[in-house]
Amino acid sequence: MFDGYIICGTPRTGSTLLCNLLTSTGRAGRPNSFYRRQNIREWAEGWRVPEPAQIGEAAFEAAYLKAAIEAGTNGTPLFGFRLMGENRGELLEILDRLFPGRTTDKDRFQQAFGRLLYVHLSRTDKLDQAISLEKARQSGLWHRAPDGSELERLSPPKEPVYDFGALRQQVAELEQLDRAWETWFDEQGIEPHRITYDELSADPAGALIRMFEALGVPAPDRSSVRPGVAKLADDVSAEWAQRYRNDTSDQK
Repeated sequence: MFDGYIICGTPRTGSTLLCNLLTSTGRAGRPNSFYRRQNIREWAEGWRVPEPAQIGEAAFEAAYLKAAIEAGTNGTPLFGFRLMGENRGELLEILDRLFPGRTTDKDRFQQAFGRLLYVHLSRTDKLDQAISLEKARQSGLWHRAPDGSELERLSPPKEPVYDFGALRQQVAELEQLDRAWETWFDEQGIEPHRITYDELSADPAGALIRMFEALGVPAPDRSSVRPGVAKLADDVSAEWAQRYRNDTSDQK
């Protein structure tokens, strides 16, 4: 029996869709990126965790962890949170300070969060993933609801422009982040539950049910699963993919 789960991912793999689906069941916590460095102060303020200047860094980290677990559990039997590869090292440094003497990263996670199911969320087509990421960064629009309304916008609207160099760099970085997850799983002796973007987007209910089965808890009824996030890929995405392949061929 698991106490919770960690969604181990990289950007634009469908993690927001999966988090929303898990939250909507009312059985599997309320996963979010509680240890994304840019948002820690914002989360802490919302949870009324005193600032480090008031209580000291060690007390802040301990209080923040307790609040994150409460938020990620959300009154359900399971704790959940999302962890991007770029934040793993920073979180492990925090856990090492909180729980000194632990010999492995897996031990540190278990000491902090209990028995965990590690869910590796990945996207096979790294070019499509890079295009999705670059379009989001340029346009400012990160997520849209099924009815077409905007769910998350981080900057004013801007028309995205094709950039071969930026896409090539994104592909390389995303490949490296996925390799780093695989290396870490091997080092820690973890066999993760695997979900791909393709299966999640094609059959959200099926992917969710399989994850519940891996957790060993009753799964929701398929008919009750309603995706709350729409795909953003469009004709521009397809055009960029073809241009990128053409540009790559020209450089050979």
